[in-house]
Amino acid sequence: MSKEFTYATKGVCSRRITFELDGNTVKNVRFEGGCHGNTQGLAALAEGMQAEELVKRLKGTNCRGRGTSCPDQLAKAIEAAVNEK
Repeated sequence: MSKEFTYATKGVCSRRITFELDGNTVKNVRFEGGCHGNTQGLAALAEGMQAEELVKRLKGTNCRGRGTSCPDQLAKAIEAAVNEK
C-alpha cells in the first residue's frame, strides 16, 4: 500500500516535492517549481528506486554553492518520510 508525502523544500528553486512510498519503493515524484527539465529527469530516475539507495546517491548534492540542491532536497524528503513511517 502506497502512502503519499509532501515536503516543503528549503534553499532551492522548487517549492515542494510530492511523492509516494510503496513499502520502500519511491513512486510518483513531482516537483512544484524549479528547473522543469531537471526536475522531470530527476523524478523519472527516482521512479521505482529503493528509498535507501536514492538517499545514498543524492544526499549532499550541491547546486551553485547553496549547500543543497533539488536532488539533495529529494533525499531529505525521502529520509523524513522513511523516519515518519
